[in-house]
This record gives sequence, structure tokens and C-alpha cells, in this order.
Amino acid sequence: MATAQIKKLTSPADLEKYRKKITAGRKADQLTITCCGGTGCRASGAEAVMDAFDNAVKGLDGKVQILKTGCHGFCERGPLVGISPAHTFYQHVKAKDVPEIIESVQSGKIITRLLYVDPATKAKIEKEGDIPFYARQNRLIFGNNGFIDPNSIEDYLAIGGYGALGKALKMTPDAIIGEVKKSLLRGRGGAGFPTGTKWESTRRAHGDIKYVIANCDEGDPGAFANRSLMEGNPHSILEGMVIGAFAIGATEGYIYVRNEYPLAVRNCQIAIDQMREMGFLGKNILGSGFDFDLDIY
Repeated sequence: MATAQIKKLTSPADLEKYRKKITAGRKADQLTITCCGGTGCRASGAEAVMDAFDNAVKGLDGKVQILKTGCHGFCERGPLVGISPAHTFYQHVKAKDVPEIIESVQSGKIITRLLYVDPATKAKIEKEGDIPFYARQNRLIFGNNGFIDPNSIEDYLAIGGYGALGKALKMTPDAIIGEVKKSLLRGRGGAGFPTGTKWESTRRAHGDIKYVIANCDEGDPGAFANRSLMEGNPHSILEGMVIGAFAIGATEGYIYVRNEYPLAVRNCQIAIDQMREMGFLGKNILGSGFDFDLDIY
């Protein structure tokens, strides 16, 4: 979903008012075709599929909406396409399938040849949530990837984005650290280091200048979780960095990522630019008196 004219927000109350305006203009039953635009699906031809959908809906007067998202997981089945609000899941979609999908969305019919086939039961599965790959997961990190355009800050706001930041800016840094400690949140590396302890020790460390660094580079072979999150939901990383910076007393932040992740870098930079324009980065964030900015390396 394209972002409309961005408004500078000057307080948490201003943020919530703007969020209500965004959500009020969205229909829960809007016919939406969701295209996975993550690197995995792009490697299988998703860009051609997305272009075909863009051309196919031009004459439909907004009756059908195209949502280009980040990674949905299940990359081996890409390009992936979802139909909402029915939650129909199509796999291995090609550009030549697009006219038939558009017709089926309007008629309510299912294209059975594009459905996932369970290798054990040989049953064709229509709903994404019924596919074993998804049904056995509690998708916390990538759970919102399929519902937002990573280049739209308004999509992120519509699902509650920056609400945690608005809440944190009304707390004391020690109170934030206390909440993080109570949550038992840990690092996802081998050490599993407690996040609250890390934030607390950094806040208490000597020195006036402190930094927040997001290590989005992945050294483990076959690991692409950081890339997929940066591609599909960059604002979730950035919001966490601002909260962390406020808690530890930092005014500068850096995202470290390899140059081989061009889509992740592009989407993250777009998100940073939107944050600055909207008042989530820079001077006096949301009228709190707190200054913080960050860059990508």
C-alpha cells in the first residue's frame, strides 16, 4: 500500500490520532492480492508476477488491491501469492497465471492447480494457516511480513507500529530497562545474553557518548532471518533501536549489514527517511526532548 502525504508528529497523542485516521480509511473486507517480494521469491520470478498484477488491476477501479510484501517464509514454494480476506494461498505462481487469479478473486473461485499439496496426505490445502509449515509456527518475528508494504510507514502504523516507542518515551529509562528485564528477552546468538542486563550495563557505563548498533550481518551459512526482517518489516528494527537508545542514553545509532543484501539496505533506508520526515528520528522525537538518529553501514 503506497504511503500518502506524510505528516510530522509531535507527541504520542498526535501519533495515536494519526493512527486512528489511517485505520479508519481501511476496509477489513478489501479484496487484496498479496505478493511476496522477498529475495527468495524474487529469485523465482516474483518481480515479473508483481509487474503483471500491477498491469492487470489498472482497470478495476480499486476493487482489487495489490500488496507487495517481504518474505512470508516457505521460500521453496515461491513466488507466493495470498488472497485476502479469504486467506487463500497460491504457490509457484507465474506471470501467465495472473489473469486467471484476477478473474478468480472477483468470482470467488479457487484455482486448485496453484494450491499447496501436502506430501503426506496428498490433499490440496486452500488456507495458508492450514499448511503444516505455517500451522506449526508461532510467527513472532516475521508474523507481520505478509500484512504490510515494507516501504509504507502507514502500513506499519496501521498494525500498531511506533506505539511502543510512544509508550516508552513517557517512561523513565530505568523503568524501560526494568520491563525488558522482566520480559526475559535474550539475544538470539549462541550465548543468549539477557537484553535487559546489556541495556542496564550500557546505561551505567562511564562516558557521555553511547551508541546503539544493530548487527544485521549474518555469518552463519544459510541464515537469512536478519535479511528477511530488514526487507519485510524494517520499521520494527528501527523502532526497537530508538527505544533502546532512549533507555541507555544514546544519541547515535548504526545498522551494520553486508552489501550483498541490496533489497534489505534499500527498504531500510526508505524506512529511515520516512522516520525522519514523520518525527521518529532526529531532534525532539515526538516532543519528548530526546534526540536520536542513525545510519546504515
